Amino acid sequence: MHNHLHLLVTPGTAESLPRAMQSIGRRYAQYFNRTYRRSGSLWEGRYKSSMVDTEHYLLCCYRYIELNPVRAGLVRFPEDYVYSSYQANALGKEDKLITPHVVFSELIKDENNSKVDRLPYLDLFAQQLSRKDLVAIRRGTEKGLGIGQANFLLRIAGLSSY
Repeated sequence: MHNHLHLLVTPGTAESLPRAMQSIGRRYAQYFNRTYRRSGSLWEGRYKSSMVDTEHYLLCCYRYIELNPVRAGLVRFPEDYVYSSYQANALGKEDKLITPHVVFSELIKDENNSKVDRLPYLDLFAQQLSRKDLVAIRRGTEKGLGIGQANFLLRIAGLSSY
């Protein structure tokens, strides 16, 4: 995307994602400012994050992210966007930046666990995301809320930080 990017990340600890984002932001700003002979911050604000509930919502986030360039009119098909994880996740193209989530890995295992079957993942793209799921993801990411069912949202709303 031209003005933002989406990352689906499973941090090892509560501190690892904020630290990683801080490090990336610092290092990239230094590189960018040095390259273009400028100074100052590059982004309008802090990164936004939200916790994701259940396999259903996790797989919805995969689809939301990989279909974003299509919804934005940048490409006709998700595989046409070169900066997408779709080529790795759906088509099996090697990408050293991507580590499959356990839920994704379970989805693409064949019945005998002997090889990878990407058809179940590709089948997810045969139907559009529901309006309810789109709204849940957008609201969750914009407001820093969780993405999921009501009981999950109430549970994480009680946390002081996540």
